[in-house]
Amino acid sequence: MIKLNTFSITARCEHTGQLGVAVSTAIPCVGMLCPFVQSGVGAIATQSFVNPYLGIWGLENLAQGHSAEATLKKLSDRDDGFDLRQIAIVDANGESAAFSGNQCDGWYGHLTGRNYAVAGNMLTGPETLEAMQASFCQDMALPLAERLVHALAAGQRAGGDKRGKQSAALRVFSTEQYPLVDLRVDDHPDPVSELDRIYRVVERQLLPLMDLLPSRAYPAGRLDLDEARRRNLVQASTAPPLSPTNTT
Repeated sequence: MIKLNTFSITARCEHTGQLGVAVSTAIPCVGMLCPFVQSGVGAIATQSFVNPYLGIWGLENLAQGHSAEATLKKLSDRDDGFDLRQIAIVDANGESAAFSGNQCDGWYGHLTGRNYAVAGNMLTGPETLEAMQASFCQDMALPLAERLVHALAAGQRAGGDKRGKQSAALRVFSTEQYPLVDLRVDDHPDPVSELDRIYRVVERQLLPLMDLLPSRAYPAGRLDLDEARRRNLVQASTAPPLSPTNTT
């Protein structure tokens, strides 16, 4: 059984409806097992003695129209090891719910409010979650992905995982079935700082392109090469045109 001594924030943007999770822990590859997000449905972080099916089952329940609180109750009934788990849920309406089982290790707990839930175990103390909550609630005008990275960084500065740090992840979905942002730092001495660095690169180089991709509203995409070149989103081709193939 894998133990994710973890701190995370699960959240929704009130303005855009975007949903996401940011998380860090002291073992590798936290992004593989902890964050679960689905566009228009909800976001879930599953941690402590992690059961990834809580994320899978939870999104299924949310997609059926159950609230975050009702989904949490259904998950507790379905998992015989629920006292080992820690889970945070935010649904598409912004309702949040969280649970920290009494068999979690070290200092553990959670805080919830409209559009967010922060949770952690094996922490240095409650100040980690309090710093994350304060950061998220103060950054209301920023994009959700940036708010999540800021909140994770605030939690790390306040103490973070008592055992140390190794991996971090960020997943945000907007209106599409594919993610808007999906970043993982799987093994790094300072994973939250590295996650922030990668996000800054993505913010400059990738996010300006995302609204040009094929989408539900625009199945063929909205890429105008001339406009993209004017915005320096693609490079003008310097290659000569191909010669017509002689088929005679």
